Amino acid sequence: MALQAAQIADLVATTINELNELKFTDISAPLQRYIALSRLMKKNKTMFDAGPEIQWDLMTNDNGSARFVGLYATDNVNVPDVMIQGKIPWRHVTWNWAIDRREIAMNRSPRRIVELVKTRRMAAFVSSVVLFENKFWRAPASTDDTSPYGVPYYIVKSNTTPDGDFTGTVPSGHTTVANVNPTTYTRWRNWAFQYTAVTKDDLVRKWRKAAEFTDFDTPIEGMPTFNTGDDYGFYTNWAVLGTLAEILEQQNENLGTDVASMDGKVLFQRKVVERVPQLEEDTTNPIYGINWGEFKTTGLRGEWLNETSIPIQPGQHTVAATHTDCSFNWLCYNRRRQFVGATTTTMPA
Repeated sequence: MALQAAQIADLVATTINELNELKFTDISAPLQRYIALSRLMKKNKTMFDAGPEIQWDLMTNDNGSARFVGLYATDNVNVPDVMIQGKIPWRHVTWNWAIDRREIAMNRSPRRIVELVKTRRMAAFVSSVVLFENKFWRAPASTDDTSPYGVPYYIVKSNTTPDGDFTGTVPSGHTTVANVNPTTYTRWRNWAFQYTAVTKDDLVRKWRKAAEFTDFDTPIEGMPTFNTGDDYGFYTNWAVLGTLAEILEQQNENLGTDVASMDGKVLFQRKVVERVPQLEEDTTNPIYGINWGEFKTTGLRGEWLNETSIPIQPGQHTVAATHTDCSFNWLCYNRRRQFVGATTTTMPA
């Protein structure tokens, strides 16, 4: 076998490898993309000043007073209750990292290849991002009092009306969503449909209906809603997205030499359909329609990504630690503007 440089002891002992200082390859992230971070932790965020829980008001109906009348008609004044309150708890998350001051001494210039402190901090933040993404695509169990309320908590699957209707009520084990009972208040439901195959006659037809029936206009101008502007996104897994790309290729006569010409170009109503890595675990092959104008991250002011540095860790006098804490929850102000389609109603654990 040929002699390699690494086998020559004197060469190895007298020569330093090319070290590519101050940079490193990041293979820490287990997922390809992070919807929760990009959409909610950065953009769609609102801050609450105080309070033990997060509360907002919902108007559930009109007062039914409008009527056609004749001359000298008698007034019929009725004042029904039309307002209720939604309410969700705060959820708290923490992540941390530490370093021994002797590690810093050994890691300083001119012998430093990569700044050790920076890698420790980044590794901790990656841990938080992965945790957020995992929880964002899960509904917590009714007995879970620490996890935040992810997408399937608000956008619930249903096979009651396969072609689609406002039949998404409560996730399994729950009796309310955000303290509101959708059996009592039927307009506090999301649209849901069931499909069998990823075809234009099945999934796509029902998907189009879902998008149309969840696109509500505000009946009067100036109504003070929470909606920050209808901004729809469509999210699914590879089983659905890959098949949709094949459907596009079959109807496109000008493919040229690109054997995957539609990858990354699957659009629905001019919006890119995004694959969510966390939905690969969902064997019901869901397609979620999320209106980001109504779906937000709520953060507690002063407790949003709050870093606490402990210069001397108790019991470890040479160790400094940093803890990051965040009090928040995910909130859907209007479930009627959201939808989900799936082959069954099963949810991944």
